[in-house]
Amino acid sequence: MLNEPNHDRKPDVVWINADLSNDPTLCNDSPNEFHANISEESNPDVISYITYPHNAFDPCEKPAQCEARPPKKKPGKKKGKKSSPSSKSKTPTVVDGVSTTEMTKEELEEHIIRLREELEREREERNYFQLERDKVNTFWEISKQQLEDRSAELRNKEREMEESEERHQLELKVYKQKVKHLLYEHQNNISELKAETATAIRINQEEHLKVQGLLRQDEQNLKIKLRETQLSSEDNVRTLKKEHEHEMHEIRKDFERKMEEQKKIYMKNTKELKEKLDLQRKNELHETEERKNNHINALMRSHEKSYAEMKNYYNDITLNNLALINTLKEQLEERKKNEERLERRANEIAAENRRLVEPLTKAKEENTEMKRQMANYEKDKTQTKALLKTCEKEKKRTEWKYDILEQQFKHIEAERNDLYEKFVLAIQEVQQKCGLKNILLEKRLTALTETIEKKEAQLSEVLSASNLDPISMATVSRKLGDILDSKNGTIKELQYELARVCKAHNDLLLACESKLQQFGIPFQELGFRPLKTTLNTQKLGHGPAGLVSVPP
Repeated sequence: MLNEPNHDRKPDVVWINADLSNDPTLCNDSPNEFHANISEESNPDVISYITYPHNAFDPCEKPAQCEARPPKKKPGKKKGKKSSPSSKSKTPTVVDGVSTTEMTKEELEEHIIRLREELEREREERNYFQLERDKVNTFWEISKQQLEDRSAELRNKEREMEESEERHQLELKVYKQKVKHLLYEHQNNISELKAETATAIRINQEEHLKVQGLLRQDEQNLKIKLRETQLSSEDNVRTLKKEHEHEMHEIRKDFERKMEEQKKIYMKNTKELKEKLDLQRKNELHETEERKNNHINALMRSHEKSYAEMKNYYNDITLNNLALINTLKEQLEERKKNEERLERRANEIAAENRRLVEPLTKAKEENTEMKRQMANYEKDKTQTKALLKTCEKEKKRTEWKYDILEQQFKHIEAERNDLYEKFVLAIQEVQQKCGLKNILLEKRLTALTETIEKKEAQLSEVLSASNLDPISMATVSRKLGDILDSKNGTIKELQYELARVCKAHNDLLLACESKLQQFGIPFQELGFRPLKTTLNTQKLGHGPAGLVSVPP
């Protein structure tokens, strides 16, 4: 097992030159692994030990089996060796133009040391390939985990969108139910107002008939005393009229002044509250947009960075593998040339190298071992290519999944736009209904006000024409005040009902604006400006919250 590879810096590898064929202590009892201990005192980045597969190079299977192996016979030379007894003596090996039979023992040992050094270099290269393979596997595992994390996040987002859609549908049902309740209450109030108005008209007619009868009787009585009290009555009437007009004028001025003060105060408070709410809404909207834009930009940068790193990493691996393949091909050609030269040299000096047959046999065995290791290197190279193809397939599969997720996102975005358009149409329909109801209530209120003014004018004409005494005038004035108070109460109730409906309409607009802000939809993208209902005489729709929740 290898330690965790450092991707920033290539670890230092320290090798120990050992005679693998003569040292049985380096042979592992396990048939699958061969361990070479490495010192790591000088550098903490040095790998502690390296594991080699048993089939890569196997000097010996067990300590008891560390023995020389005979070289493989070539098929082409088998028949010739059987035919002639002289062909049984093998041709001597030629090294650097010198036959191994002519070499001294020191030269042969040096040649063997060089061969072992080449073996160590080959092992180093194989270890490097194993490190690269571990890096590729580690990176693949990390990429797979990241893909699973992104898939889980996507599933969570889809689940959140479904929950938001369910909440949105539930809120729409609640708003529709509230609108139905408001319509029902409005119809009930209209019916009650009609009944009360009819009753009030009937009572007023009866009272007017009674008053007319009393006035006729008083008129007959007054005609008798008219000549006696005409002057005093006229003076008293003039005085009372002047006082009454003066008092009415003062009361009207005081009432208008108070009404203007209250109107200014309410307008000021309404304006401040509206500015405060608009500023708060704009700040929250800007903060939400900025936060979402930053999040989107961060995700895009992270994805682009990960894709660029993955692309650069695989490009580097591909280039390195191609370079290593070319290098191995060149080394293989050089070794083939060396083997051919050594075989020719060995054939020339085979007769003189009888006494050195045993060292030569060992050298040939090592040569055979090196050929076997070369075959293992070719297998490793093939496995590396297969791994590269697998990584490319995984990359294509990931890109395909990304395209599918992008199409799903576009589909969800289109559904959100459809829901947004339906929501806008519902808002427009509610506004039209509320506006029509407000217009009807205003017309009715105006008609009742005009009727009351006409009745008041007619009554004033009757009083001025009758020339009543002060007591009768006070009685008539008191009754007239009661009637006016009743009518004013009716007017106030109608105004209050109209204000309640306007307040409900404006509260519905505010609720819709808050929902748009929650779903991240700018209020300016509605395509129209919602109408906030008001009257010409006073501000409506700015009453307390109880106007919506508690009907009068």
